[in-house]
Amino acid sequence: MTKRDPASASAIQTVLELLADDAFHPQLRTHKLKGTLDGSWACSVGYDLRIIFSFVRHEDAEAVLLAGLGTHDEVY
Repeated sequence: MTKRDPASASAIQTVLELLADDAFHPQLRTHKLKGTLDGSWACSVGYDLRIIFSFVRHEDAEAVLLAGLGTHDEVY
């Protein structure tokens, strides 16, 4: 993704930091997915970039497991 659009690297890093702190931060526009991605969540990196993730348990704590990153059309 960052090879095609190097400027997106900074935005992706910012969103990942927000996601680690608060997966439901308003800037992320986090939403639950349906259909073939039921059980997963998505958040926005910008106008057309999305991160797909799930909430999992890791070492007795809730964690975020990243599943995909791409444009709206690529991940859905």
